[in-house]
Amino acid sequence: MAKPLPEIGSWFRGADGNTFEVVAVDEKDQTIGVQHYDGTLEEFDLETWQELELTATEQPEDWSGSMDVEAEDGPEDDESHEEWDDPLDFVDEQD
Repeated sequence: MAKPLPEIGSWFRGADGNTFEVVAVDEKDQTIGVQHYDGTLEEFDLETWQELELTATEQPEDWSGSMDVEAEDGPEDDESHEEWDDPLDFVDEQD
């Protein structure tokens, strides 16, 4: 029995334990593009996809796995948007 085509945004775990997200499905060319958690891109033809031993899984909690993001790139813990009186104060005025 053939597996259904995956949907873009769905996550899978392969037999090797690695996870990946489906990022493209081309029904015309019958290919499925995936991005592994480490950022590696890969494309499978439909026949190969059908042969893979996959388990559907949830998106990892650590979304930054495939992105080059350092802890200091994120928001500061003491930064609070509640302190902003008027968000328009941060918009550049044009003369």
